Amino acid sequence: MRFKASIQNTNTFTKLTASFNSLGPLAWVKLDAEHVHFTVIPEQGTQVWAVVSIDSIFDTYTVQSAANNVINLEVPLVLLNRALKTAWNASSAQIRLTKKDNVPLLALTIVTTSSSSHAGFPTAPTNNDDGFDAPFEQQLGGNSRETIITQEVPVRVLAPDVVAGLHEPQCREPDVHILLPPLLQLKSISDRFTKLSLIGKSGNGSAAPRTRLELSANMHGCLKLSIKTDAMSISSLWTDLSNPELDPSQITMDIADHPSTKMKQLGSADGRSEEGWATVRIDARDWGKVMSVGRLGGRVVACFCHEFALILYVYLPTDNGEQESVLTYYLKTTGHGTPLSS
Repeated sequence: MRFKASIQNTNTFTKLTASFNSLGPLAWVKLDAEHVHFTVIPEQGTQVWAVVSIDSIFDTYTVQSAANNVINLEVPLVLLNRALKTAWNASSAQIRLTKKDNVPLLALTIVTTSSSSHAGFPTAPTNNDDGFDAPFEQQLGGNSRETIITQEVPVRVLAPDVVAGLHEPQCREPDVHILLPPLLQLKSISDRFTKLSLIGKSGNGSAAPRTRLELSANMHGCLKLSIKTDAMSISSLWTDLSNPELDPSQITMDIADHPSTKMKQLGSADGRSEEGWATVRIDARDWGKVMSVGRLGGRVVACFCHEFALILYVYLPTDNGEQESVLTYYLKTTGHGTPLSS
């Protein structure tokens, strides 16, 4: 079993793991020849199933195993994210699956270069041929100093039969699909609504109750975010958003019979009509965690199954025609059925 890669986009890798870590402490990471798969399935809250193109994170990449060159790992996200943060300004970084005292590890080797105000001789590395042993410093020309350090993240190697039963949640075809406004903008308004709803709720010393947000959309480019309490009712409306065209190869029915086609016959582009809306209710705290993926940019398509499920497809931006990475978020709705059944 072998995995080794050079990291070409440390910033994206760091933001990605930080976003996943907000949802749960552990990730199932599946490494194969074409993609890196990240799956987070917390006991409560949103699941994420991400398919990340190799080129979006890594440069050179090697994965080998007896199981059709697939490696499955259970990775503690907080430790991986903490290790990646130390490589933020690195001149180069590599990651490799290895062992130490018979414990499997992801070893992250980071090379940084800094200027030095004094001359000196290089400190010779000891048994550092593969770059995954003790850290060392080497004096370079021009009063620059190269520092190599290794961060170790303990992982668990998962046998194929352990993950064989894990599958993405199943859900019916959506009633509405819409391109969301920038997530950071949406998160800012959501957080503001949530704070307003909590004013005075926790004054009796007990914990504040969970806040539910109501999200609605139609097939005429309208999105509505609302919150209602005994003391207030507030909403924000977006118009002129896009409803992407359906890909016939991705659906199991004729487009003319698709729920979204029928919904498009209802409603209006100004958002005033009460018809043609698909609505879901979600936990505000959980929604805020999901919105943290906005730091990665990219476009987000929301699929609404009326009163049942909300699925977000986050398409990360690419450079130089690289294969697109897709993060799929399955959000639990409140007060009705849940889509999280495999």
